[in-house]
Amino acid sequence: MCQVLGLERRGVMHSDQGTRFSIKGKPVYHYCAVSSFSEYTVVHTGCAVKVSSAAPLEKICLLSCGLATGLGAAWNVADISKGSTVVIFGLGTVGLSVAQGAKIRGASQIIGVDTNPEKRDKAKDFGITEFINPNDCNEPIQQVIKRITDGGADYSFECIGDTGMITTALQSCCDGWGLTVTLGVPKVKPEVSAHYGLFLSGRTLKGSLFGGWKPKSDLPSLVDMYMNKEIKIDEFITHNLPFEEINKAFELMREGKCLRCVIHMPK
Repeated sequence: MCQVLGLERRGVMHSDQGTRFSIKGKPVYHYCAVSSFSEYTVVHTGCAVKVSSAAPLEKICLLSCGLATGLGAAWNVADISKGSTVVIFGLGTVGLSVAQGAKIRGASQIIGVDTNPEKRDKAKDFGITEFINPNDCNEPIQQVIKRITDGGADYSFECIGDTGMITTALQSCCDGWGLTVTLGVPKVKPEVSAHYGLFLSGRTLKGSLFGGWKPKSDLPSLVDMYMNKEIKIDEFITHNLPFEEINKAFELMREGKCLRCVIHMPK
């Protein structure tokens, strides 16, 4: 969120608005100022983070986005309390990372909602106590959640990237103090709409970016937590593929057949 660096979306360096890559004289742009699908890259010094040299890069690369985002949403943004009830919409890497964070914080009930039945068993490993597939329900999912939580969850997390689900997530929260956190990035219809009565009854809707972490200062501590076996990372890696098969990795992601696929450069 830095005012100087910010979120670079044009694919150029901040210093001279140029690129550091080219092919046959044509510029190759730096996606999100990272360009990690290359053996070597150039980043602004403000975006480089020094971490433990003992940490395996092919594992901790997951902390660059989804995994850290989910943990931070649970710990920094929502600040989940012990004994609370949590519902998570979308059980990809981000959603399961929220579950891991909720479990570590001592939540008593962690409900996972996903339309992919294959997620059920995997979700239990990350702390999900109850799995709900909306396609198997005869009533709106928010009604199911209100019933099994006796009035609504303390915290709900929207990890799908569907703005229509934000209302459902809000309705799944309890009156008075229910908190909904949005983490998903919508592919269509970025506008959010919700009935004002949901807020009048005391619910809160909170946005988040990268789980509220400050990468420069916070990422090294997350790496240390992994090295001390305090958080899981390895379990999120379902596939390892060579760079030549990067398109296969995207297909696996689109088909919902992987959590995280690590791309390996040729040696």
